[in-house]
Amino acid sequence: MSSPSKRREMDLMKLMMSDYKVEMINDGMQEFYVHFHGPNESPYHGGVWKVRVELPDAYPYKSPSIGFINRIYHPNVDEMSGSVCLDVINQTWSPMFDPLNGEAAALLMRDRASYEQKVKEYCEKYAKPEDIGAATEEQSSDEELTEDEDDDSSDEQVAGKADP
Repeated sequence: MSSPSKRREMDLMKLMMSDYKVEMINDGMQEFYVHFHGPNESPYHGGVWKVRVELPDAYPYKSPSIGFINRIYHPNVDEMSGSVCLDVINQTWSPMFDPLNGEAAALLMRDRASYEQKVKEYCEKYAKPEDIGAATEEQSSDEELTEDEDDDSSDEQVAGKADP
């Protein structure tokens, strides 16, 4: 079996050779952004999202941390922070897994047509290709503001921060 660092390198190379756009952060192999498009034949179709991925030292034995940079309306993504519910990363998705966006989960279960309409509205407002750059700039300015503060908990409020 290969070492965790070799596995990380192999998985990252596969991702970089795929159709996804990958941007490395800080010259390392543990943090990067991935751009992806909403699946065809889904309410997310037409949207483009930028996701920050952090691979822990123990990867693949410990799951990656994933956070959306631009906003997405989804039951398992916290709307304000962009954090993804760990159950989604570690298991097959279901709206019943401790939703981080309870409103989205309830709407999906109660009125799928309204849920899909709201998803499409978010795609139009926040998930156009030009929004990815704007979200990154917004995140950078937010990070600069919070760097001067001594309260570490403020970092959790910045959109796109991945789960620890």
